[in-house]
Amino acid sequence: MGKTGIKPKHFLTINDITPNELLELLDSAIDLKTRGWIAPLKQKMMALVFEKPSLRTRVSFEVAMRQLGGQSLYLSPEEVGLGKRESVPDVARVLSRFVDIIVLRTFAQKNLEVLAEFSSVPVINALSDYEHPCQALADLLTIYEIKGKLKWLTVAYVGDGNNVANSLMQACAMTGVNFHIASPKGYTIDPAVLKKAQTYAKTSGSKIMVTEDPRAAAKDVDVLYTDTWTSMGQETEAAVRREAFADYQINEKLVALAKRNVIIMHCLPAHHGEEVSVGLLDSPQSVVFDQAENRMHAQKALLAWIFAKK
Repeated sequence: MGKTGIKPKHFLTINDITPNELLELLDSAIDLKTRGWIAPLKQKMMALVFEKPSLRTRVSFEVAMRQLGGQSLYLSPEEVGLGKRESVPDVARVLSRFVDIIVLRTFAQKNLEVLAEFSSVPVINALSDYEHPCQALADLLTIYEIKGKLKWLTVAYVGDGNNVANSLMQACAMTGVNFHIASPKGYTIDPAVLKKAQTYAKTSGSKIMVTEDPRAAAKDVDVLYTDTWTSMGQETEAAVRREAFADYQINEKLVALAKRNVIIMHCLPAHHGEEVSVGLLDSPQSVVFDQAENRMHAQKALLAWIFAKK
């Protein structure tokens, strides 16, 4: 239970919000983006607990909280030692006495679940091995701003069926965006995520394609999306992954199969010459830096919404 005796509202997966709430968050993000610095979260404190370093995630959350009038505190892996130096339940119960919200960037989704179970304040997933829901919010916000709509657009994700893909597939299915994903054998989307996305798609009308053929996935799409082939913590697999994903690069040939006004997305950091050809993210079709900026605006909307729910 929360500090007020009310169960806190957590955001551990994209499924912690409804399709209508997702759309409301996007509208709120657009509004907050135009309003700049305001102070609805004055005298609120946010703890950023990071097991994995990040440029965009840390800066976007810190600036978002500051622009909403609140304060933030960054805790590095060495300072916390989550589950090693100190148990996850104890970290949750201690931080709950000091701060109003906890943002965790972790290797394991289980850490988020345990932290939320023992926390009396809201917990946000800033990335785990299973989902990256804040990235999905920023992605849809970017698409909506540029294309002017979401429903009936088609996103093609080419690459690893990872945490980013898990959240993005479900978010697209929730909002009526068609979603294609092309991954090599052994790196496909989680079956449980696919099943959940298909359930959303029945209501929204979204169409989902899962294939091993990147050319089929890219045909006539509005958005081409990719992510790094080797994520943090997978460094020992880098050589094997480079071989497995060799045919899954977003390049000029793949772009030519998409619609003429296709936009290219990447959650960054990018490995130019691997998952995306050199120079493509600097082309007029690339919106990756709009994406990066929108992490902040989407998270402003999320923070304001969570505190309103409290």
